[in-house]
Amino acid sequence: MWAIFWVVVIAALFIDLVILHKYQGDISVKKAIAMVCVWAGLALSFGGLIYFVYGSPKALEYVTAYIVEYSLSVDNMFVFLMIFSYFAIPKKNQPKVLIYGIIGAVLLRFLFVFIGVRLINSFSWIIYVFGAVLIYTAVKMLAKQDAEINPEKNVAYKILKKVFPFKTDSNIGNFFIKESHTLYATPMLAAVAVVEVSDIIFAVDSIPAVLSISQDAFIVYTSNIFAIIGLRSLYFLLSNLAEKFKYLKYGVAVILFFVGLKMIASHYVPIPVVLSLGVIILILAVSIAVSLVKNKSAGIK
Repeated sequence: MWAIFWVVVIAALFIDLVILHKYQGDISVKKAIAMVCVWAGLALSFGGLIYFVYGSPKALEYVTAYIVEYSLSVDNMFVFLMIFSYFAIPKKNQPKVLIYGIIGAVLLRFLFVFIGVRLINSFSWIIYVFGAVLIYTAVKMLAKQDAEINPEKNVAYKILKKVFPFKTDSNIGNFFIKESHTLYATPMLAAVAVVEVSDIIFAVDSIPAVLSISQDAFIVYTSNIFAIIGLRSLYFLLSNLAEKFKYLKYGVAVILFFVGLKMIASHYVPIPVVLSLGVIILILAVSIAVSLVKNKSAGIK
């Protein structure tokens, strides 16, 4: 199954990041929706394969973990939107930044997932720490207003500025430019660095959330990676519809709170995976419905 997984993932990444990338241009809402459906369909098809090989319990864990990871990615995509806005990265150059962000995420998640599983297996009390982190993050998300990203405080950006002089022209599509025998970094490189660091921070929340569903490294990692494969299409969709789904972020925060409680209570009141899946889908549906109702009352089409 690991071999099948890697073949599918490498083929999917090649199609999305190499072949489709050449023909996408400015992604419309319809095209973004089609891309989201294709990658979600691929992820669920792999879930079907898990069902035939490992049975329905593992398949249910996989689907639930995938939905958790993909829904939590919504908040990360809003962060990406703010990063691109801060560095004034044109839409035509944003897909290139996302490519490197996705490749970095695929590699880093491998490390984080197996460390997380090893910690839970070695120290059973760590599950309470993970649960507390999720609840704390959820409360922060629910309490804070929309904040502006300040990359000036980002560690990766600070290091880059010490190593390279920067050109401020955000229209440059390359990571470096050479002028008068001097190599300059561009806002594109800065955006990639900040995106990678933000994904590491995001993984601190998302990996424990998925570990609340399953401690099987195969289920956790494959669900994570299939969610990551769909991030570019999700970003293109949200970049066009961000104003229409303002309450989706609150739904994501409630999901984090729920899985945090589930993690802490797991040793005392185990919550069935099918119930978790139902609660998560209900939370997402309510947050989308509230957004649509609010938009209608505000006259937003």
